[in-house]
Amino acid sequence: MYRFADPYYLLLALIVPVMGIWYWKRTSRRGAAVRYSNVELVKRAGRGGAARYRHALFALRSLAIAALIVAFARPQSGVSGQDILTEGIDIVLVMDVSSSMLAEDLQPNRLGAAKHVGASFVEGRRNDRIGLVIFGGEAFTQAPLTLDYNVIFNVMADLQVGMVEDGTAIGMGLATAVKRLSDSEAKSKVVILVTDGRNNRGEIDPVTAAQMAQALGIKVYTIGAGTRGEAPFPVADPVTGRRYVRMRVDIDEGPLKEVAELTGGQYFRATDSESLERIYEAIDSLETTELKVRNYTQYSELFPLPLGLGLLLVLSEIALGNTKLRKIP
Repeated sequence: MYRFADPYYLLLALIVPVMGIWYWKRTSRRGAAVRYSNVELVKRAGRGGAARYRHALFALRSLAIAALIVAFARPQSGVSGQDILTEGIDIVLVMDVSSSMLAEDLQPNRLGAAKHVGASFVEGRRNDRIGLVIFGGEAFTQAPLTLDYNVIFNVMADLQVGMVEDGTAIGMGLATAVKRLSDSEAKSKVVILVTDGRNNRGEIDPVTAAQMAQALGIKVYTIGAGTRGEAPFPVADPVTGRRYVRMRVDIDEGPLKEVAELTGGQYFRATDSESLERIYEAIDSLETTELKVRNYTQYSELFPLPLGLGLLLVLSEIALGNTKLRKIP
């Protein structure tokens, strides 16, 4: 884009047509008579080459003035752009890897569904640091907060039942995530915890861990993964290799709801894979990254070009007026 920084100088361009009218009237008037004894010599001499360019000096002067006026108006070219400023969110995913996560009421099983949907959630984030904590009978950090989502994808893909001692230490899993977020300076800090049971291990219960999160301004979303009633659970069989038994789904929803309410989050129940996907989509829309867009236009000065042209035309007029196109008074 182009503009003039001082466009009012362009009004001076009206001088150029005024000068043209004045010059035309001046040159069209009859000149003064000169007495000469014999004009035959003058007639035979004819017009010289310089006479054919008698208007060149005025043209150079007019162009010089026009160029200088354009230079005074300061032409500029601009390039527009945007600066996008983001305020990211720090998010820790907390996943239950106890043996009950092998139940197949979610497909391919509860853990597989949690891994798949969790990875899709991470893939959709932008400029947010993500961490990963797992728990069974005890809790461990698998990935600290990072912007390298490939690390999260790789670690999550390797999650399996049996990585830690069996059991369901929900409070320890949440407390570990809270510790990871305790030094965070992010404007928003979030924990998403997925489990399919009730707290039966660990030194810290879920509500106590939630109070720690509340004190640090950490929001906790809790998800109970499992159908209502009974779910098919695979067990080893010496004859067939594997068979299924019906297992009662035992999700302790009371503490999970209390944890969410204490911290300003929400509790969700995922009874199948599709509902788990919708839950993560809902959380994704609730925890949006703040974007600030700043528009700007950067201008560069173009006046040196018409200024240099104007000065060159002035010098050309002076040089020609005193040499090739010089007039005798």
